[in-house]
Amino acid sequence: MKRLLNLSLALFLIITGCKPKVEVPTPVEEEKTPLWTFNAQSVVRSSPVVGPDGTIYVGAMNSNLYAINPDGTEKWSFKTGYYINSSPTIGPDGTIYVGSDDSKVYAVNPDGTEKWHFVTVDRVQSTPAVGPDGTIYIGSQDDNLYAINPDGTEKWRFKTGGNVDSSPLIAPDGTIYVGSDDGNLYAINPDGSEKWHFKTGDAVNSSPALALDGTIYVGSDDGNLYAVNSDGSERWRFKTGGAIISSPAVAPDGTIYVGSQDHNLYAINPDGTERWRFEAEDEINSSPAIGPDGTIYVGSSINDRRIYAINPDGTKKWSYRTGGKVYSSPAVTPDGRIYVGSKDKRLYAFTSQ
Repeated sequence: MKRLLNLSLALFLIITGCKPKVEVPTPVEEEKTPLWTFNAQSVVRSSPVVGPDGTIYVGAMNSNLYAINPDGTEKWSFKTGYYINSSPTIGPDGTIYVGSDDSKVYAVNPDGTEKWHFVTVDRVQSTPAVGPDGTIYIGSQDDNLYAINPDGTEKWRFKTGGNVDSSPLIAPDGTIYVGSDDGNLYAINPDGSEKWHFKTGDAVNSSPALALDGTIYVGSDDGNLYAVNSDGSERWRFKTGGAIISSPAVAPDGTIYVGSQDHNLYAINPDGTERWRFEAEDEINSSPAIGPDGTIYVGSSINDRRIYAINPDGTKKWSYRTGGKVYSSPAVTPDGRIYVGSKDKRLYAFTSQ
């Protein structure tokens, strides 16, 4: 009888054109709650950096560089001419350096005023690195790595065969390491001459990391993480199932953490063997950051949209689903605060516990 009533009701709805009410399931609450969120009013692909006084600096796709107080309120914003995909860097004197898709590198005073800008020929999505003498190193999509004096004048430029979106790494001996879309990792002397180059199988958008023993680690779009000796020879390579846009992070015990577009975060031993892998629900293009207690923080893309906290043994500590993919890489402070941006136009702040 009940079945006949249900059929009669269905037939009535079809005849009258009425649609049955669909019950939308209540979203499952995530394990972690943000300390606060900051509305940047545009996509945040840039990775935040934290100043000595706790101010957080991050770029957004509305052309703004934001300075945000530790309580999540806006301190100031600085307008560039186009999108900011580059992540800011803070110099020893408090100057903030950032690249923009308007083809410029900006030096911004701690009060949010412009100090100077340097013009390249194409978009600047690389993150600047500042040397001990104040020289700023940054790549551009005009295929060059630039060395810029602290006053904003050009020191030299080094030409590669492709876009330089990789962010440069400065070694203790002054060598600058950077990747290029031409598939090479370059070692460049402080005077701008080439020391050596190491060829991978595809573009190198990943930024290199340096171990205490001088080994350079870098990912490639060919799906490999490479360990390269300081003389430019290959030590080993570790194969993943997808391109590696993520930049590796090296823990104090020598473990290398890196994300892959095969949806995994990998923990790799210094000898190139796998320690463990943590599977997310989509690509990991975000670069991992290591907290003071060894927790690894990383974001995931597209269908996952989570910020993950992963224990040193590879188990999940907590996660939080944002409203958009997380391309930004987390910044972790010594007191355990985590800051990360999302495509949902927000910068998120978390506590480690």
